[in-house]
Amino acid sequence: MAEQYKTFMGHLWYQKEDNVYTVGLNEDALDEIESISSVDLPPEGEVIESDVVLGSIETDNGPLDIYSPVSGNVVEINTTVTEDPSLIQDDPYDAWLFKIESDEDVSDEDEDEDEDEDDEDEDDEDLDEDEDDYEEDEE
Repeated sequence: MAEQYKTFMGHLWYQKEDNVYTVGLNEDALDEIESISSVDLPPEGEVIESDVVLGSIETDNGPLDIYSPVSGNVVEINTTVTEDPSLIQDDPYDAWLFKIESDEDVSDEDEDEDEDEDDEDEDDEDLDEDEDDYEEDEE
């Protein structure tokens, strides 16, 4: 995924330009889906809240809930994907779902990177201990 797209809720992406957020379904979600039969999105002009289900995508695996990364006003719906949902599978970044105008910023929860580095150090220590055990067994 290109750097300008950020993942949220595991299966969605967003891109921010000025105070407008464009939201779509990401490639990871598409790996689990064979077909998309319909897309249900909020109407233009609707005020929505973040972390609240605001629509759904009907897939062969069942419905997939759609969320917004921020609270705001829906300023545009991609009617092309509501008319032909299969376009999402062709290019999920070109086949965005909706745009939201908001003055909010998405909260970054990418602080797990520090924990991952600590885990790698612990794994290295485990390997060193295993090597010591192996050398003792050889003697």
